[in-house]
Amino acid sequence: MSRLIDGALGRLRHAAELRRWRRAERRAGTLDLARLRSLRDRAQSLRRQIDRFLDVANDRLALPAIGSNAIQKPLFTDWAWRPELWRRPVSPPGMSSVASKTDIGPKLKIFHDCRVSELTIRQVRNQRESDLAPFGLRMDVFAFDGSFLSLVLEVPKEGVAGLQRRHLVRLATVLEMERPLEIFARLNIRHGPNTEQIVRELPLDKPEVSVDFDLAYTELNEKRVEHMWLDLIFEGAAMNQITLRDVALTRRPRAEL
Repeated sequence: MSRLIDGALGRLRHAAELRRWRRAERRAGTLDLARLRSLRDRAQSLRRQIDRFLDVANDRLALPAIGSNAIQKPLFTDWAWRPELWRRPVSPPGMSSVASKTDIGPKLKIFHDCRVSELTIRQVRNQRESDLAPFGLRMDVFAFDGSFLSLVLEVPKEGVAGLQRRHLVRLATVLEMERPLEIFARLNIRHGPNTEQIVRELPLDKPEVSVDFDLAYTELNEKRVEHMWLDLIFEGAAMNQITLRDVALTRRPRAEL
């Protein structure tokens, strides 16, 4: 009952406050300057608090929800992962003149060999109906005097545990870019002293892209698998804006014949 009363009283107070500011709006052209200045200061103070509330409320109510780990999974998927940057806010959310080997989120680094970095990165909030990931990563590449630019994702231990040659690893991503370029994905798996590498070029004929890495064609020693990471390699990235709206990895066993 008390909640109903509080709710009703709150609505009455809100309506009275709106009426008060409507009257102030109508009288603003005729009020003496001292009174007008006092009301303006009160209005600015209220607006600051309201703006802060709206920033938090809009962020929490925007879809997809922060922390969402909804991933489209192929049939029989036994592991799925979206890196932290695409799920939650990172700090700092953006950087300019980014140096090579810079961490831009947990388990995510950027590499390049530019002498002078003209690369800017920032985390962006996804708000489209079609987005599954709450956040995306935007890279603005200006003059680029290096020979390579790559993002490196360290796969968590859960993705390595029980990894076998009968597994297929899928990379799914949503990409936007100002100009066409070539993007390659390289899956690296360390087993003992050796490292297996599988390279796939991403087909960029549509925004939503996926490629599979078939471990059957490797010499993987299943008993000695230690570490796995993914390189996203961007060829000809100069004077371009590249946005990765989503990045997700899934793992599934190949169907038995």
